[in-house]
Amino acid sequence: MIDPLNAVTPVAIGDVLVPSPGDVFVIAEAGVNHNGDVDLAHRLVDIAAASGADAVKFQTFSPEKLVSSAAATTPYQRDRGGSADQRSLLEALTLPQEAWVELRDHATEAGTTFLSTPFDLDSAEMLVGLGLPALKVSSGELTNLPYLREMSRLGVVLLVSTGMGTEDEVEAAVEACADAPGLVLFHCVSAYPAPVEECNLRVIPRLTELHGIPVGWSDHTPGLTTALGAVALGAPILEKHFTSDRTLPGPDHLASLEPDALADYVSATKQLAVALGDGVKVRMPSEEENAVLVRRSWHAARALAAGAVLDGADLSLLRPEGGISPAVDIRGRTLSRDVPAGAPVTDADLAG
Repeated sequence: MIDPLNAVTPVAIGDVLVPSPGDVFVIAEAGVNHNGDVDLAHRLVDIAAASGADAVKFQTFSPEKLVSSAAATTPYQRDRGGSADQRSLLEALTLPQEAWVELRDHATEAGTTFLSTPFDLDSAEMLVGLGLPALKVSSGELTNLPYLREMSRLGVVLLVSTGMGTEDEVEAAVEACADAPGLVLFHCVSAYPAPVEECNLRVIPRLTELHGIPVGWSDHTPGLTTALGAVALGAPILEKHFTSDRTLPGPDHLASLEPDALADYVSATKQLAVALGDGVKVRMPSEEENAVLVRRSWHAARALAAGAVLDGADLSLLRPEGGISPAVDIRGRTLSRDVPAGAPVTDADLAG
């Protein structure tokens, strides 16, 4: 498995480096779960901050710059009561321009990083003007190489999702983002929810090895399983949809986490990141008091006099660890001093 701490150069998202040893950067994806309601958008900022997520992310778009008036909604959008056409759906999910400044300030005050996914260059430039440290690029734009080239010239880190993509398409996207000051890829399965059996999480170390940049997991699955697997496979950054209430109308609520589940998600993935460690096998501080008591060492099987040449009958391997380790064969060595029966045999007891 590729170790992202050694395989990639860290990318800064604000004051945080990705990857960071012992941590995973969790983006709580509000997306359009505000339903076009500014007050609900602010509530989502509070939920994200309370969960311990490192960032809260929205989606910024002008419907007329994103879809034609004839574009149909996706099956999952129609199944959840969406409009028959994407334009009408998106118009109902658009926030007013002034909301973005308010939400940025709110997120900053709440102690979390404010991010968004722009779907057009004007929205991207507006967000850069607000001082966002990074911009997300949705999976739908993976093959939109002209857009990626323009985005890469805006001077901020790009977080590019790769859902629906192939290795060749990802490679072309990485090349198109060459001018960006930093690039993070997200492995992603663009289904809502994504079938667990299609997650192919081993793509994460594969893309890390191919491109030498951080590769995270944009998680559209239920539960924690794939998130924990992704972190274990080296993903230093996660993205997860959340909502205030999964029963609300709208395309993404049903595939999102509610507040308590989001907090559990953040806590569990960050605990796992700590648990992974650095991969070097050493005795840990918490093991010290037990090791002394449960490891064996050489002990005198009977009273031994100085000058004795030790043989098997003179010695026993007993707890505790206070004597010479069983890994060292001391048979045939000469004692430099008396050793009482049952006492550990130490280095000081042996003649040079």
